[in-house]
Amino acid sequence: MEHKIFLIIVSITIFDYVLDHFLDYLNMKNWSSELPKEAEGIYDSEKYKKSQEYYKVNHRFSLITTTFSFAIMLLMLFFNGFAYIDLWVRSYTSQPIAMALLFFGIIGIASDIIGTPFSIYKTFVIEQKFGFNKTTVKTFILDKIKGYLLGAIIGSALLSVIVWFYQSTGVYFWIYCWAVMIVFMIFATMFYASVILPLFNKLKPMEQGELRNAIEEYCRKVDFKLDNLFIMDGSKRSSKANAFFSGLGSKKKIVLFDTLIEKHTTDELVAVLAHEVGHYKKKHTLQSIIISVLQSGLMLYIMSLLINNPDLSKALGAQQSSFHTGILAFGILYGPLSEIFGIGMNILSRKNEFEADAYAAETYTAQPLKTALKKLSVDSLSNLKPHPAYVFVHYSHPPLLERLKHLDKV
Repeated sequence: MEHKIFLIIVSITIFDYVLDHFLDYLNMKNWSSELPKEAEGIYDSEKYKKSQEYYKVNHRFSLITTTFSFAIMLLMLFFNGFAYIDLWVRSYTSQPIAMALLFFGIIGIASDIIGTPFSIYKTFVIEQKFGFNKTTVKTFILDKIKGYLLGAIIGSALLSVIVWFYQSTGVYFWIYCWAVMIVFMIFATMFYASVILPLFNKLKPMEQGELRNAIEEYCRKVDFKLDNLFIMDGSKRSSKANAFFSGLGSKKKIVLFDTLIEKHTTDELVAVLAHEVGHYKKKHTLQSIIISVLQSGLMLYIMSLLINNPDLSKALGAQQSSFHTGILAFGILYGPLSEIFGIGMNILSRKNEFEADAYAAETYTAQPLKTALKKLSVDSLSNLKPHPAYVFVHYSHPPLLERLKHLDKV
C-alpha cells in the first residue's frame, strides 16, 4: 500500500509542476509586442514594452526557481530524504512534540536557505532593474530574522498544540485542533495590523488635512465609523503602491501605503478607500473567515481519518510511523483538494472585488477609482491581458480591463 501512496505523491508533485508551467505557457502566448487597443490611454507604447519585459523576466526566473524546487522535491522523495531527516531527529529525541518541531524546523530552515539566493536575486536584481526595489540589505536581513522568530514562536506553538491534542485525545483530536485554529484565525484577523505588521513596517495615524477631511466626510456619508486610518511606510521595501482593510469590529483598520498617497490625488485616494469600505459593508472579511474556518475543519477531519495509517510514513521511506511524517505525506496528498479550494476562493475574491468597486462607484464616484486603478496598474507594470485560464486559477483580483468594464456598467 505504501508503494501506491508513494506513486500518488510523486504523481501529484509532477502534476502540480506541469499544470503551473502549462498555465504560464498559456499566459506567455497571450502576450503581444504591440500595444493592445484596449490598453490605449492606460499605457504608452514604451511603458507597455517595459511591462512586457518585466513579465518575461519574471517568467524566466519563475521557470528556473520552480524547476529547481521540483527537482529537489523529487530527489527527496526518490532518495528517502525525509526518512533520513526523521532518523536524525529520532537519534536526538523520542518525544513526539520535540520530534515534530525538529523535523519541520529542519525542513523549513533548509528550504529557506535554498530559497534565499533566489529571493536575493529577485529583490536586488530583477526588482532593482525595473525600479521597484527600495529594500536595503539591512532591511532584508532583519526581515529574515523576524520571519524566523515569528515562525519559531507561532508555528512551534500551533504544531505543539496539534501534536499534544493528537497524543491526548486520539481520533477526536481534530475537533480540539479546529477550535484552536478558529481562535487563531480570528485573533490574526483582528490584531494583524496592530501586532504583526508593526514588527515589519511603521504605521502612523493619518494627520489632519485635506485628505483626512475628505475621507472623514465620505465615512460620515456612508455611516462608516473610522477611528483607525493609518499610513504605512511601504516605500521601505518597494515603490509599488497598495491599500488594505484589516480587522473586525472596533479593531478594524484601513491602511494606505505612503507610495499610494504620493502618486494619487485626493479624489482617487477617497475612491480607493471607498473600495475598502465596500469590503467591510459587504461583509467580505467575515465571509472569508467563515469559509477559512469551514475549510480548516474539513481538512483536519480528513486528516484524522488518514493520519493513523502507517503507510503514510512508509511512503516517504520512514522506517517507523510517526505523526510528523504522516502530516507531511497527508499535506502532499491533500494538495489537489487544497488547490480546488484555492480556485474557489479566488473566484469568490474576484466577485468581491467587483462588488467593492461597484460600492465605491455608487457611494462616491467611478471616475477617480478608474483613474487610480489605471495608475496602480501602470506603476506596477501589471499584465493587462493575462490568459483567462491563468486568471481562473491564480488571480484573486480581476484583471484591470475587466474591472474597468464593470465600472462602466455601474
